[in-house]
Amino acid sequence: MRFSVFTASTPDWTPEEAVRHLAGQGWDGIEWRVVDQDDAPEPGFWKGNRATWALTGLEAALPELAALTRGAGLEYSGIGGYARSFEHDDVARLLAATATLGAGRVRVTMPMLSTGRYPDLFDATRKDLEWATGLAARHGVTILVELHHETIVSSASAAMRLVDGLDPRHIGVIHDLGNLVIEGHEDHRAAFELLGPYLQHVHVKNVAWLPADTAPDGTVTWVHDWAPLRTGQAHVGRYLAALVAHGYDGWVTVEDFSTALPLEQRTADNLEYLRSLL
Repeated sequence: MRFSVFTASTPDWTPEEAVRHLAGQGWDGIEWRVVDQDDAPEPGFWKGNRATWALTGLEAALPELAALTRGAGLEYSGIGGYARSFEHDDVARLLAATATLGAGRVRVTMPMLSTGRYPDLFDATRKDLEWATGLAARHGVTILVELHHETIVSSASAAMRLVDGLDPRHIGVIHDLGNLVIEGHEDHRAAFELLGPYLQHVHVKNVAWLPADTAPDGTVTWVHDWAPLRTGQAHVGRYLAALVAHGYDGWVTVEDFSTALPLEQRTADNLEYLRSLL
């Protein structure tokens, strides 16, 4: 396995700082966040993230992005795009940029459940992915569909329904350990076997469920929050062991949104921990 970091989880660093720190710590690769984001007074994971490349003007930034990445001796585990499946122009731009960089794969996001009736969303997205997979093939790259809570593909079973029959050389699934703690968990071994050739990428983070409120009748309301890799609900060691037993030997990308440790210490500790588990 090779380990990388998704820069959504490194908001304090500029791209120059991100590649310097990650290469210095011994990471194999980087997964760049690409999106037009809102500004914020302080850097945050989703707003004001300094390690994010804007989609607007991306083409002009590609030489700098490539020089930083390769100059640090890092590989691309993929491109963390945020273009939605129905935003065809943006999807096309990300596919072309991925091909130009030689990054291989790019994430395309799936519709949120709150945006329509599930059958309608599913049917429309299937058509979008048929179109996008064809374009990905022409570019020689692969689209990645992430298992993500509150979307139409929270589980491996749902993702398999969506991508089944499409060319696995040009579309695959991101199995995301942390997201599955929130919604969509299935036995990992069974999920890997179900996805078969569509299991093409892995994201690792962790989540804890915490009691938030207790009603007068004793009913407890629980909420989820990001947790360090060691302390969340998911057992990362067993997860990696299941991947190894399945024969997966691809990228494992960390997107740790916990804040118990300072960023530089957090990324270094995560790499040490993951390697110790193998």
